[in-house]
Amino acid sequence: MTHTENTPQTTVTPDTTGDPRQGLLKAVALAGRTVAAVRPEQLDGPTPCTEFTVRRLAGHLVAVLRRIALAGRGGDVTSLPTVADDLPDTAWQEAWDAAVRDVEAAWADPEILGRTLTLPFGSVPGAAAAAVWTSEFTVHTWDMATATGQHPDWDPELVAISYAAMRRGLPTGPRDGAPFGAAVDVAADAPAIDRLVAWCGRKP
Repeated sequence: MTHTENTPQTTVTPDTTGDPRQGLLKAVALAGRTVAAVRPEQLDGPTPCTEFTVRRLAGHLVAVLRRIALAGRGGDVTSLPTVADDLPDTAWQEAWDAAVRDVEAAWADPEILGRTLTLPFGSVPGAAAAAVWTSEFTVHTWDMATATGQHPDWDPELVAISYAAMRRGLPTGPRDGAPFGAAVDVAADAPAIDRLVAWCGRKP
């Protein structure tokens, strides 16, 4: 299991109920609060996203923020690393805050939602890209929270947006070539966040 940014699928339905940039920023904010609550002794622990320790997952999320900002400026996101390995443990908050400000500036123009952006898996409108990244931050927030014993206050709308995007972006059957394990069965009445992460191959 790995991050959603490289999902080899371009059919993603963006949020049509509001501005998807706001949903993305809300997902980023929840991830930021969750990472900020990690204790130093937890940094080397494993996460449900098995390629990442807690420390590397935090570094990955900073790197994704940097990629989102670059995409908003029309740049090639693959020119940036997928993990910010350059950050000491004492510097991540400053780097996170700077990256969030950069995202806000790069995505300030509403026209970006209709502009074609190039992600690692293909070219999509900005609104669809925002939905993809909302999903990524939501799933990785669950990864981080699960790894460190936290219980975030999930936003039902963001979870619904993320679930819809991932249902459309990930096939039901074999996922050969996709960076996800097979969907995990959960009860039909399971919490929405559990259904989301189970669809992404996690075991809630």
